[in-house]
Amino acid sequence: MTIAQKFPWTNYKTFADIGTAEGCLPVRVAMAHPHLRGEGFDLPAVRPFFEEYIASFHLQDRVIFRVGDFFKDPLPSVDVLTMGMILHDRNLEMKMTLLKKALEALPRGGALIVYDHVIDDERRKNLNGLLMSLLMLVETQGGFDYTGADCCEWMRQAGFKGTYVEGLTGVESMVVGFK
Repeated sequence: MTIAQKFPWTNYKTFADIGTAEGCLPVRVAMAHPHLRGEGFDLPAVRPFFEEYIASFHLQDRVIFRVGDFFKDPLPSVDVLTMGMILHDRNLEMKMTLLKKALEALPRGGALIVYDHVIDDERRKNLNGLLMSLLMLVETQGGFDYTGADCCEWMRQAGFKGTYVEGLTGVESMVVGFK
């Protein structure tokens, strides 16, 4: 809900949530901004859960499911891409691959929103982010959480402009970059 409120959605017409799962973010964004058309992008097994959830909010005319694997398939060509809780599972090389793929898919002026348990730049305040990073190090092949400054720098290296970090609710933040 906070992403639906804090990002300037009025400047855009389309969006896609990468690794959408059941579609919570697309629902909240579409409900808050009736002018938008959205997509949930995820693996085929997710489709029935996504479509049932979207239908429960009567949004199936504006929010659709697109089958895809974000490492193997091109990302949707929309105005805004969102990635939530995806980058922290990956090593730096894979993080950069996804950021570059997002840049390629976006039109000029498009935006990428990455939201996660972003660690504060001093690495002293967001205990949940630090613990999540430890968990990713234990449970994944090279995954780790990161600071807002880290993510902004990676976005700039991938080619994004005008990056910024904004706190959401609780322990999550969003990092935004523009093409």
